[in-house]
Amino acid sequence: MSSSAASAETTIPGPGLVLFAYDGSELAKLAIDEAGRQLPRGRDALVLCVWQPADVGFVPAGDVHFNAAQASEVKRAAEETAAHGAGLAEKAGFRAQSMAAESAPTWRGIAKVADERDVGLIVLGSHGRHGFAGHVFGSVAGAVAEHCRQSVLIVHRQER
Repeated sequence: MSSSAASAETTIPGPGLVLFAYDGSELAKLAIDEAGRQLPRGRDALVLCVWQPADVGFVPAGDVHFNAAQASEVKRAAEETAAHGAGLAEKAGFRAQSMAAESAPTWRGIAKVADERDVGLIVLGSHGRHGFAGHVFGSVAGAVAEHCRQSVLIVHRQER
């Protein structure tokens, strides 16, 4: 094992639950894959999809179509999206469960679940919203890093 790999392992939070903030996007999938490369296999994980009626906040898995004004449909789609993410986490080497939570803003739901479940590490992708778009739409990754007491692994899109 290289010295850089050894030092990385000593800085990664120990045996706590890993929380994946999963919105169904390609970047969220990349975050799960990257965590699978960086973290020891077999860790417990919770894949969380935060939802809100009308302003859904995630990309539904598969060909799911629903009326965003119908909270029960949005909740069901969020649960299916979280379950899809848990399947990806299993393939990446985690023992994963899924969960959907209603919250606005999204970062607050992530923080609440992280505190309630005694999470050791939060993993999420950054969509790179900054400037005007970041101010208007907000940056979930930035808010999670700022407001959560847990360590946060933010995965950025790789430029080709």
